[in-house]
Amino acid sequence: MIWHGLATYELNGAEQPGLVVDNTLYDLAQLARACQAEQPAGAASVGAMLDAWDLANPQLASLAEQAPGLAAQGRLAAIEGAAYAIPYRPRRIFGVASNFYEHADEMGTELAARAESQPYVFMKAQTSAIPTKATVLMPAETEKLDWEVELGVVIGKTCRHVSVEDALSVIAGYTVFNDISARDLNRRTDYPFKHDWFRGKSFDTFGPMGPWLVPAGCIADPQNLRMTLSVNGEPMQDGNTSQMIFSVAEQIAYLSRILTLQPGDLIATGTPDGVGMGRGVYLKPGDTMLAWVEGIGAIENPVALEGR
Repeated sequence: MIWHGLATYELNGAEQPGLVVDNTLYDLAQLARACQAEQPAGAASVGAMLDAWDLANPQLASLAEQAPGLAAQGRLAAIEGAAYAIPYRPRRIFGVASNFYEHADEMGTELAARAESQPYVFMKAQTSAIPTKATVLMPAETEKLDWEVELGVVIGKTCRHVSVEDALSVIAGYTVFNDISARDLNRRTDYPFKHDWFRGKSFDTFGPMGPWLVPAGCIADPQNLRMTLSVNGEPMQDGNTSQMIFSVAEQIAYLSRILTLQPGDLIATGTPDGVGMGRGVYLKPGDTMLAWVEGIGAIENPVALEGR
């Protein structure tokens, strides 16, 4: 299967679905016409295609295979001057905490033995999602704004009680996710409940994602992908999904025992070490983050004070 990414691009004030092949963006409708093929199921938007993923996925793969040849023949033109929007609006965002031993160590988190524990999952507001190039807004309430590069897993099938062995089959694709966190807002003293990760992680703009969604068939092994993040060009994080405590499949199986997973649900699968809190360094206005995941791509996001 030729590598491709399913994107949403913005041009002249309108958002349209597109397909990225060989780092070139094509309008999905124009590509289908050039192929003399029907539009993929749910082609009006990436979210609608996720709802019909079993039909749309092979159609998209077929279009991607034909795109380079059509472009070489002059029958298909690339989209120029467009900005990438978020690939789609996640239905729900699930975050998996302390899923790398080295990250847990740098945060001072004491973990039980793996055999005696399960994934620790929190929820993050869907409205936190922003695209590459969009600005992360630093609220006045925080002085400790932090970064976390993560592999984002996008569900493509409605499912419940999925086994670990079958879990990868319900994945539509993967994206890059940056779990922005206000570390000083993750803890509270006004309640007996000491952690408030919803507050610390759910401000608007705290979920950069993208730049596109790469179908699962284009990623040979989600448990062997390098992940990096830099701030102002300085390397901060450099890890691999092979270092996860609980694998992608185990996370899906765990969540599906609790609730029904739905197309468009996104799982942020955990971050390696190298975050700001572990280094004693935090984001400040004017900083720029670059988060990259092997086989997917990179997202770049500047930081600014909210309201400025």
